[in-house]
Amino acid sequence: MALLDRLRALPPALVDVLLTVAVLAAQLAPFTSADPEWPIALLLPVLAATLPVLLRRRFPFTVMFVVMAAIPFYDIVGNGPNQPIWYGWLVAVYTVAYQSPSSHRLVTIVVTAVGTLMQSVSVDTYVRGLATWVAAYALGRVAALTKQQSLALRERAMRLERERELAAERAAQHERARIARDMHDILAHAVSLMVVQAESGPLAVRTRPERAEAAFDAIAASGRDAMGQLRRMLGLLKEPEGSRDPQPTLDRIPELVGRVAQATLTETGTPLPLSHDVEVAAYRIIQESLTNVVKHAGAGAAEVRLVWEQDALRVTVTDDGRGPRQGQVGGQGLIGIRERATACGGDASFGLAPSGRGFQVSVRLPRGHAEVAG
Repeated sequence: MALLDRLRALPPALVDVLLTVAVLAAQLAPFTSADPEWPIALLLPVLAATLPVLLRRRFPFTVMFVVMAAIPFYDIVGNGPNQPIWYGWLVAVYTVAYQSPSSHRLVTIVVTAVGTLMQSVSVDTYVRGLATWVAAYALGRVAALTKQQSLALRERAMRLERERELAAERAAQHERARIARDMHDILAHAVSLMVVQAESGPLAVRTRPERAEAAFDAIAASGRDAMGQLRRMLGLLKEPEGSRDPQPTLDRIPELVGRVAQATLTETGTPLPLSHDVEVAAYRIIQESLTNVVKHAGAGAAEVRLVWEQDALRVTVTDDGRGPRQGQVGGQGLIGIRERATACGGDASFGLAPSGRGFQVSVRLPRGHAEVAG
């Protein structure tokens, strides 16, 4: 196998030169043991049936006919030593079978069958010559089909590799978009709470010092939580295969709601095991909704409601603030909420609260494929 690989690595022109020399040596071999008085003219048809092999790649069809036409002259010139096999002819037939179009191959089959019959002096000679020709032709076709199959497999492998690269790129883009949404939610929520608490702090210091202390504690807690979540997100960027387990899920929703003074949490129904992605989505949706309450709603109260349905979790966040403005279609935060819900196979809706005042976010998240411990 290593020898074949080395031969394939040689330049085609050098291979043809070496092949021609080998064929010529094989055709001249009978002269070494024959009567030295054979006429020198016998070498002319031998050369004519051998040297065209040098051009077999460029003119395979023509070379085959030239070699075939030269062979009969060996018997016409004189009685020379017996040539058991005309190797140049076999090489030419192999080359036609390997690289010529089907029309040339068909002509080759017909002409070779007739020519072999005309030059044969007996049935045995004809059968032997025809069998030799068929073997050369079959080897050429096998080599051609093997090459085609190899090229097809190589193209398929390249196509699969391109598809894998595209899939990996799409996955990376999706991951980057997810991380960008998470970082937006983390920063927007934390900064909004910190701004609200900081604005109320000076007033509370003068009137109710205990509330000022609570405000400063809330600012510190929001900052620490944001820093922790950001570190985890940046860790995912540095380690793509890292675990997502540290991301906040349902068990941290009470803590999230508790940091917003005007928000309360209500839960009804029997909790279901949810997939990790759905839990993260629920947390981020509530986080973004509460951020909107703090930043935009001007609400005095907000309610976060978790309703467990048969195969899904419904999350609603309702406030008594200003409500949707005329023609409002939703900012980036609401778009992010809808994208998170859709990514989990759920849906989201926004609009005026049922009470007729304020704003409501309603999201339905299917349970997904929950991971079962053990």
